[in-house]
Amino acid sequence: MTTQNLLERLGHLSTTSLVDATPTLRILPPSLRPLVPGRHLVGRVVTARANRDLMSVIHALRDSGPGDALVVDAGGDDRAVAGELFGTEALRRGLAGLVIHGRSRDTTTLAGLSIPVWSTGVAPSAYAANSLPETGVTLSLQGVRVDQGELIVGDDDGLVVGSEQELDAAVDEAEAIEAKEKALQARMLDGASLFEVMNYDEHLAALRDGRPGGLAIG
Repeated sequence: MTTQNLLERLGHLSTTSLVDATPTLRILPPSLRPLVPGRHLVGRVVTARANRDLMSVIHALRDSGPGDALVVDAGGDDRAVAGELFGTEALRRGLAGLVIHGRSRDTTTLAGLSIPVWSTGVAPSAYAANSLPETGVTLSLQGVRVDQGELIVGDDDGLVVGSEQELDAAVDEAEAIEAKEKALQARMLDGASLFEVMNYDEHLAALRDGRPGGLAIG
């Protein structure tokens, strides 16, 4: 599968389906939340370790282009590392999204841009720009590794990262899971009970008997 084809298919998949298909995909800290709900992110990771300074973020932005997702470890939680001008330049460059393990600002303007943004919070003040840039490095976001060049997928449920090979291996199963669950939901919306499409009673009986169970739907 070509990279472009993989990205297009990932653009139609939820993070939940991907994680169900391949539990080894890394899930970024749940403190990262979308600035605007309902948006979807698929892109190739560009990393910046800010160290409580703006230079790494600016440098990484200058080196980023169409389809890239800039992932920033701010290194602190008291000031912002991105705002309206940064977001506008990211949009102009065609970036797929911004993921800031730290704070953003100019929230109203950022929310009005079409580029999706995740951060751990907001702050009115920003760090200075005095340190040498540190970009293209491996990040550890609360113990979760993020490497330059990996792929990232995000939605309202969270953000997952993995190598292109890992996501390529997951996409077929994730599509099958999503199709199955949509079909089951359609049945339920037509009146079927969840317990008509799930083997709950059999699973519970097995657990009570001390036998290995296996909860299944469909």
